[in-house]
Amino acid sequence: MKPLAIELFAGLHGWGEGFITEGYRVIGFDIVDMCAALGRRRPAGIELVIQDVLTLHGSQFRDAAVIVASPPCQAYSYMAMPWKRSKALADALRSHPSGLDMLNTLFDTCFRIQREASEAAGHHVPLIVENVKGAQPWVGRAKWHFGSYYLWGDVPALMPPTVRAQKFNPDGTTHPPGSWFAIADSNNRGSRATKNNGGSRFAVAHNTESGHEQNPVTGEDGLKNARKAASAQIAKIPFGLAQWIERCYAPSPHETPFRCSMEHVNTLIWKEVVADKELPEPRWAARHLLG
Repeated sequence: MKPLAIELFAGLHGWGEGFITEGYRVIGFDIVDMCAALGRRRPAGIELVIQDVLTLHGSQFRDAAVIVASPPCQAYSYMAMPWKRSKALADALRSHPSGLDMLNTLFDTCFRIQREASEAAGHHVPLIVENVKGAQPWVGRAKWHFGSYYLWGDVPALMPPTVRAQKFNPDGTTHPPGSWFAIADSNNRGSRATKNNGGSRFAVAHNTESGHEQNPVTGEDGLKNARKAASAQIAKIPFGLAQWIERCYAPSPHETPFRCSMEHVNTLIWKEVVADKELPEPRWAARHLLG
């Protein structure tokens, strides 16, 4: 029987792709089929349920081997910007009695679902939550980050080396200098990512051939779709990260999940190795031992 992975806020199924290749059964939840909305094929083997994550009860995931989640990050990212409006919004949320609760509703829901799943299962069901660096002032310090992907929850103690986040074009090429949302075929574009004659905001058309009124991104709907596609692609979990997490929580042949959370490892180190040393707190034990 395949182990079950639950993917909350599934998006383009970045988590699911890594899990499915390692033999998991993956069920994703989101309020929209992002793959269908962007004209992409959903990775084979992944099931998607269109349902608001806020309405889920964790008891239905009692059989899950692991839960992964990537709640929306727009608010956190916006308030991390050095703009007057973003700072004013942050101040307003801090001063409002329910400000933090409103802001962190989706983030906190992930842990509520985990708690309910664990209670129903009779054992701890691991959870990994991914978000942006800007979430840290609001939800607490992340336990690890993989490039721009920051992780909370049951993060494995042994993680792959951190990397600098690299955005890619749909054609698989990397962005040239000066390009941010360069979605065009960058093999045929100038090295400075100049805007094409069609007036494209996201440079989606072929820069050397498209003329005025021939750009596929002209019009309000085109711009919205281009922004949506770019945002979804940037937010997609890297395959290597998803696969690493999967391997850490893959059930053994004896149906006992391999637990390697940072808290568990540090607790063991503290109790068995360095209990008599003057270290500040148990959670720092591993760092002191490893120098």
